[in-house]
Amino acid sequence: MKKPNLLFLYTDEQAIDTLAAYGNTQIEMPNLNKLSDESSVFEQAYVTQPVCTPSRSSLLTGLYPHNNGCTSNNIPLKKETKCFPELLDDSDYQTGHFGKWHLGDELFNQHGFDQWIGTEAGYQGFYSEGLDRNTKSDYCKFLINNGFQPKNCRFFTRGESAHFSEEFSKPAFLAEESKRFIEEHKDSPFALFVNFLEPHSPFYGPRDNQYNPDDIPLPSNFNHKLDENNPLKTKFFAHIFNKHGISGIDLSTEEGWKRLRANYWGLCSLVDKYVGEIIDKLKECGLYDDTIIVFTSDHGDMMGSHRLVAKCVMFEEATRVPFFVKLNGQNEAKKIKGPVSQIDIIPTLLDIMGKDVPENLDGASLKELAVNGGKVPENNNVFIEWTGTNGGGTRRDIPECLKEKVPDLNTLEKYLGDEVRTVVCPDGWKYNWSPIGEDELYNLNEDSGEINNLAFDSSQKDRIVEMRQKIRAWKIKTSDNNAI
Repeated sequence: MKKPNLLFLYTDEQAIDTLAAYGNTQIEMPNLNKLSDESSVFEQAYVTQPVCTPSRSSLLTGLYPHNNGCTSNNIPLKKETKCFPELLDDSDYQTGHFGKWHLGDELFNQHGFDQWIGTEAGYQGFYSEGLDRNTKSDYCKFLINNGFQPKNCRFFTRGESAHFSEEFSKPAFLAEESKRFIEEHKDSPFALFVNFLEPHSPFYGPRDNQYNPDDIPLPSNFNHKLDENNPLKTKFFAHIFNKHGISGIDLSTEEGWKRLRANYWGLCSLVDKYVGEIIDKLKECGLYDDTIIVFTSDHGDMMGSHRLVAKCVMFEEATRVPFFVKLNGQNEAKKIKGPVSQIDIIPTLLDIMGKDVPENLDGASLKELAVNGGKVPENNNVFIEWTGTNGGGTRRDIPECLKEKVPDLNTLEKYLGDEVRTVVCPDGWKYNWSPIGEDELYNLNEDSGEINNLAFDSSQKDRIVEMRQKIRAWKIKTSDNNAI
């Protein structure tokens, strides 16, 4: 029996509402929309932690951040912790990781991947001892070979390269490298992981004019005013974005938010085009029906919900992501309703590919759901953790409205690093348990925008006790020893 190929496509910071499968038919995403029409679509998928390094560590290892050690950004993944190629443990497969890594030693081949294509500068300070910090990424070499030169340093910054024309963008570069890999290995099974930085900031690029900001809707919870019932961290972030904007965009007006969202949609459509080129290469080589294709993202983006941007909070827009799997030979959509976690992706892929799932992994296989569609079991609770500060930027100017509660920066860091644990239940309830008392409880069935925090409603005491018990049981099962 022929072994299936694996093409694992993942983006950085892609909101769930950027695809037709999740309700957005306005944005132009023809290739990913078509792929989802032939895939098993998990309608309510959550990350393990809503920030880059911890989430990626789970995507690649099948372990929660507190178990693989990558509890905040730029903590390197331990050499002894196995990634997918090492867990697959099959010498017949050619493996590759192309694009952003963000799990340490950014530009250097590691963790069982046979081929390595790096795109990101800026992580030199986190290289292991003995590695050359002057090493240029493959993308940097590509740009230099095409006549570009970095302006102010040895490397191209993200902001600099984001201004280049589309043919010299990171998605275009990754598509060409991916097509080369597929062509080279079309006669043997392969597992190729491709990570696009976009639509992560900087929130501008070659498609800034693709969408008219006047046509871009603002989120239904855009005007929700964060109040005393919301965590201080979220109120602080809202202050920062309102005062300072992001990527040079003024966010003190609705026009600025629409401009931001229009640029963001342009970045999503940019990625979509080059995903299409990679898929077309599979078809050209006669491999499309022999290939498992996964699409997901490492976390979402608030993009104006509650007037917030990016991640680092437990709101749905930051923690939920697109996730669908086209099984080899699949040609019709299947829907999976109810919450699932990305912690289950590695066990699912191993199971689909006929491999044993190691007992030490924190997740479980979703193969049956992927094959048949349907609803998750009633006990399929999903857990999300926050284990590092990663405060959503470097600015630490405390607004007057918060100074009574936050008199100094040390106090602010306490709130930014609040080690929340979250449970999302199939019955539609979501609870964020905070060690410092900034709990949140939402009924997602009636309040999908998470506007009404019911954690301090006396009628919900019994529910909160029950949901805390679920978190306690999960903590014991997964050896999570944080402050709660």
